[in-house]
Amino acid sequence: MSELGVGRPTKRRAGAAVGGLPVADSRPVLDGDAVLGSRCTVCRYPTTQQGLPWCPVCYEATEPDRFARTGKVWSSTVVAIPVGTRRPPFGLAYLDLDDGPRVLVHLAEPAVLEPGARLEITGTDDGDLVATRMEQ
Repeated sequence: MSELGVGRPTKRRAGAAVGGLPVADSRPVLDGDAVLGSRCTVCRYPTTQQGLPWCPVCYEATEPDRFARTGKVWSSTVVAIPVGTRRPPFGLAYLDLDDGPRVLVHLAEPAVLEPGARLEITGTDDGDLVATRMEQ
């Protein structure tokens, strides 16, 4: 099991320049054909956070797991304001992975998708997951 945040860029809390604590990047990680995460060894609760010391639901131990890159849209929107380096319009969606947790993904095209639409995570953009609509 890897240590939380090792090998990934970290965000820093305000005041980090004067000695604040580093904060791990909590974005999901795509590794080839899977989204990395962990799953509870008792209640089987899935999450895309890696290296959790205990399950957030039942406090039992967790183990590393790999989740499918495909799933169904839970909700989506088109963002019409600039956010960070992103320029509008761009699409966001919450995607319920087929065998795992819900993740936030950027859409390849700015569009509002109907709930239940099938998406596939096709890559990353600046560390964010990017998804496209699957062929019917």
